[in-house]
Amino acid sequence: TSPAAFARNSSLRGLSPPPPPSAPPPRVLSPHTTATMSLADCAVFTNATLRLDCMQSALENQQANYEANVDQFFIVTMAMIIFLMQAGFACLEAGSVRTKNTVNILMKNFLDSALGAIVYWAFGWSFAFGGDHDNVFIGGGNFFLADMDPGNYSIWFFHFVFAATAATIVSGAMAERTTLTAYCCYSVLLTGFAYPVVTHWAWDFDNGWLATRGYKDFAGSGVVHCVGGAAALVGAMILGPRINRFNEDGSVNPIPGHSVFIASLGAFILWFGFFAFNGGSQAQIAHGTSADGDLDANIVALCIVNTTIAGAAGAVAALIIVRLWPGDGHYWSLGAAINGALAGMVAICAGVNDVYPWAAFVIGGLAGLVEVCWSKMLLRFKIDDPLDAAPVHLGAGLWGVIAAPLFGKTGVFYTGSQESFDILGVNAYGVVVICAWSAALTGILLLCLKHFNLLRVPAELELAGLDIKKHGEIAYPEHDLESNMNALASGYPVADSGIGVLARTLSVQIVNKEAEARKDSLDPKLSAV
Repeated sequence: TSPAAFARNSSLRGLSPPPPPSAPPPRVLSPHTTATMSLADCAVFTNATLRLDCMQSALENQQANYEANVDQFFIVTMAMIIFLMQAGFACLEAGSVRTKNTVNILMKNFLDSALGAIVYWAFGWSFAFGGDHDNVFIGGGNFFLADMDPGNYSIWFFHFVFAATAATIVSGAMAERTTLTAYCCYSVLLTGFAYPVVTHWAWDFDNGWLATRGYKDFAGSGVVHCVGGAAALVGAMILGPRINRFNEDGSVNPIPGHSVFIASLGAFILWFGFFAFNGGSQAQIAHGTSADGDLDANIVALCIVNTTIAGAAGAVAALIIVRLWPGDGHYWSLGAAINGALAGMVAICAGVNDVYPWAAFVIGGLAGLVEVCWSKMLLRFKIDDPLDAAPVHLGAGLWGVIAAPLFGKTGVFYTGSQESFDILGVNAYGVVVICAWSAALTGILLLCLKHFNLLRVPAELELAGLDIKKHGEIAYPEHDLESNMNALASGYPVADSGIGVLARTLSVQIVNKEAEARKDSLDPKLSAV
């Protein structure tokens, strides 16, 4: 009951009202204490100056908390969109292989995320940014995220999806003939060691030997794409081509994928993901201005615009170049357009935050040319890369790392300063070291697996397809005749209607014909006996 209500009823109750509450004694707090107080806490000050100081400090603290929360939300949201790129890679690769290997390639893409998350949680982050015992070469500390600063959980997630991207690149180059054991081994290697060490070199600005020298690679043309692309090239070389891919005279036998629609859907998902891949690399959105004085939001928007233009330029350039390439069929190739778009977006990653849109157009267009030339070169040397992973990620990635210091707003073409040439030199030898590191680690691992016959599936299994023998599943059980017949031959059940009935009928006919052929071959021998 309030004192006023108590007074209204005191004559009836024969009670005297309670004394009015006394004012709290004045409090004098240090400025350090006010920094942790809210606006409501500032009411304790009776001195107007102290109260204003407290309110100013509280507002600044509130603003800092707001910016930190918005930045965390921005990073996590961008990382979730980047994670969706795994679906894009899965669709692109599944559509680009034959139906009999669809389940296998999807399984490998799925394991990239599953194994990658465990490995990057256990020690990948530690080698990249663990801060207790780090040096110029490798990080240390926070293994299994122990003693992790809660403010870094969003950064961990962001770098995990980048690591998974680097590992997924390799699966396309080694598709349709690699054992699942080998794939798991090099996925763990890339996600848990090869990629984290490179990120420490290039993105640990306190200790990394490349970062402290001015290496310029904003969103990973070299750090992500060259790491994955170099591993993909080495993997395709050591693994060897698919059966019947090349003839003895060096001519190429086309092995088309089974679904242009699924591959195209994957390309669109990847394009969407690149907006977050490049724009999210700003890693903040609420600070108002970045280190160079520009608004965070403006830089993110520039990244998205440049990504769009570079991808479009790469697609158109590759489409036209393939159409005009001497000796080919002179077709308007959808596959060329898709790979050109991806190459353009890979190349722009390094300087996406620091080039004007016209430069993004040039970089992306030349990336389309680079991708086509690399693709033709690999075929010339009988290197079978079903997805053109090495041309897209290694070829365009190398070009992007060199283009960033050339076309940047303070780059060689604009200022010609000594600093711009220094950055060009650092980028040049930096990306060479990055490629050599990734290629060497991948090569050693794959050669060891090859020595123990763990790298490539047997020829008969490659011809029959990996889905039935290795996974016991068919990607299209109602439509894929070849896989249904392989399933029957392997003792697996098939559908009781539609294509399954046809597969049974044909299998019985084949068995009967084989039996008759064996009988015919035996009759002359029996007569001779």
